[in-house]
Amino acid sequence: MKKKLAKLLCPLLSASMVFSAAAVVQAEESATADPADYQVVMVVKQSDSWFDDMETGVEQLKKDTGLNVSVQVPETGDAASQISIMEDLIAQGVNAICVVPNDPEALVPTIEKARGAGIVVVTHEAPGIADSVDLDVEAFINEEFGKLFGEKLATAMGGEGQYAGFVGGLTMETHMAWYTAAVDYISENYPDMECVTEEPYEDGNSIDGAHDKTLELLNAYPDIKGLFDCSAHGGGICEALMEKDMTDSVSVVSLALPSMSAVYLEDGSMSAGLAWRPADAGYATCYAAYLLASGQAVETGTDLKVTGYESVNVEGGIAYGNAPLEFTADNISDYNF
Repeated sequence: MKKKLAKLLCPLLSASMVFSAAAVVQAEESATADPADYQVVMVVKQSDSWFDDMETGVEQLKKDTGLNVSVQVPETGDAASQISIMEDLIAQGVNAICVVPNDPEALVPTIEKARGAGIVVVTHEAPGIADSVDLDVEAFINEEFGKLFGEKLATAMGGEGQYAGFVGGLTMETHMAWYTAAVDYISENYPDMECVTEEPYEDGNSIDGAHDKTLELLNAYPDIKGLFDCSAHGGGICEALMEKDMTDSVSVVSLALPSMSAVYLEDGSMSAGLAWRPADAGYATCYAAYLLASGQAVETGTDLKVTGYESVNVEGGIAYGNAPLEFTADNISDYNF
């Protein structure tokens, strides 16, 4: 009986060993997958200097690795335009889609459709929908970055006076997270500062929008002493203050690109700028998408091959880098993006 059992088990064991060996070979092949065999597409929010810089990072990734990666820019800065691009990419059967959502929740059904078709989806600036994607990549913990806005504004205002904040749009998750963290930080640490509005102003992610909303705000709150902008268009605030000859009496802190904000930092109309390098974020996000599409892992300690993301911390489906930048009149000339 034992001999018969042994005869029956031997073929099964052999098959199991063959299967295991095949699995190992398959895993090794995935781990050494040629990047040129994978198509990754980054869908940005809109056409502006911020995302122009992000595209330079994506192009650098292509040069460094040979990955078949590209950027697509929506015609308008809204969810509908991004969804249209993603639908086309699903039809094409790309390996991975990266997206910086204008409205994360609005994109979830399309993201689920893409994943259902076997396409890896990696987001940036969308930690709130991490459960719906393969991975979200962030330059830092958003609440900590938001506190920097509050800290820099409070310092510039001497810890007292009325202030207000701007976001690109109320549906922009990261902008709202920074705004909320900034207001909470100021409330907890600077009792002599007063936020004059219950929710932020929207600048529509544009210089003109920030300019026009600032003029509106100045009419409503003539005693305002500080303004902060969570979109990279605080220059519009500065322009409005210049027109009203109020740059000496109102402090400004903004998300900032050096190419867009250097002049305002240097002339003193902007007290401080905060950012992360869009090029590096684009590089890290697309590289993470390649790793996942090729069967590799992104976990705590993974190197995404670019400054600030050399050893990410992964929690709850979010890969956090450590890449905040702080700009002042003294260091802004050190940056060329």
